[in-house]
Amino acid sequence: MDSIDLNADLGEGFGAWRMGDDEAMMSIVSSANIACGFHAGDPLVMSRTVELAEQNKVAIGAHPGYDDLRGFGRTPQPWMVPKQLAADLQYQIGALRAIARANGTKVRYIKLHGALANLACTTSLWAKICVEAIAATAPSLPLLVMGNCHMEKQAQRLGLATFREFYADRVYGKDGLLLPRNQPGALLDDAHKAADRVVKLLETGKVKAAGGNVLSMNPHSICVHGDHPTAVQMAQTIRQKLEKSGVKIEKFVL
Repeated sequence: MDSIDLNADLGEGFGAWRMGDDEAMMSIVSSANIACGFHAGDPLVMSRTVELAEQNKVAIGAHPGYDDLRGFGRTPQPWMVPKQLAADLQYQIGALRAIARANGTKVRYIKLHGALANLACTTSLWAKICVEAIAATAPSLPLLVMGNCHMEKQAQRLGLATFREFYADRVYGKDGLLLPRNQPGALLDDAHKAADRVVKLLETGKVKAAGGNVLSMNPHSICVHGDHPTAVQMAQTIRQKLEKSGVKIEKFVL
């Protein structure tokens, strides 16, 4: 592989509260998944993050999730009414697109956040609801998803473009899904081990899952969570090792 995208979830502060180091991360990644005000972010944080992305020539992605500031969008909400969820997604995507337009740029893709992303990945019905809501409001925008998940299948059904991502700082189960965060060993803290794993994946198309199973993957983008304490070191180490191995860091969308 000659090139790969490097993305991170950014703009996840709220009011006076900061989350992560967006300035440092923007100088490393090529794509930024910007929170849209429901799980994190607010209008001013969104605007500042869009400006920061433009200054660093980073692609802007909408990162909508559950209306869950207290739980950072990671609280499952199986009781959500489908029409409410569809409206919430459309509201968030529309808000970031408006702010991007006001700053002379535009949103390039969409990636779901947290518990909503997990539910839509593993459940056909909720993937269908999410994808149909996105298709109704932003049919030209591609989706950044996990490979072989229900989101990808539903997007293909409606003719929406999809790109696959690999999580550098998370461990996968034998089913190809991310281990739940509350399970031991689900999170990777060692930047060098995580970076070596990414390099090996791009060289071989394979990665070791929990329990020793080997998974085949072909990602278009590598994700580092921006809220993790070691996020900057993780992203920088991954970028350096990829470039040293001859892989360029480039946006997966123009």
